[in-house]
Amino acid sequence: MSNQPEKQNIPNSQIRINDNIIGGEYANFMQVDHNKEEFRLIFGNIFPPSGKTVAKILTTPGHFKRILAIMQKNLELYEKQFGKIEETKELEKNKEIGFKQ
Repeated sequence: MSNQPEKQNIPNSQIRINDNIIGGEYANFMQVDHNKEEFRLIFGNIFPPSGKTVAKILTTPGHFKRILAIMQKNLELYEKQFGKIEETKELEKNKEIGFKQ
């Protein structure tokens, strides 16, 4: 069994990565919001006293549910391979940084 997520079989499709995102962005903050039609995920990099938004993702509720499912599966595979991830307690003291709803 491979640790790689299952790939969708999409015939004759090419996915292009824009030049500005090839290297990726680090995020230590995320905000999630939704309405009936879409979920919005805003990722940020906060390094006090400032921060910046590094990505905004808008998606449908159905696709958001699939994203959560594959993330959960990958988290389980990660913990099986590397051990349980312990959540940082220090962030509870400083509610300025972290993942927010």
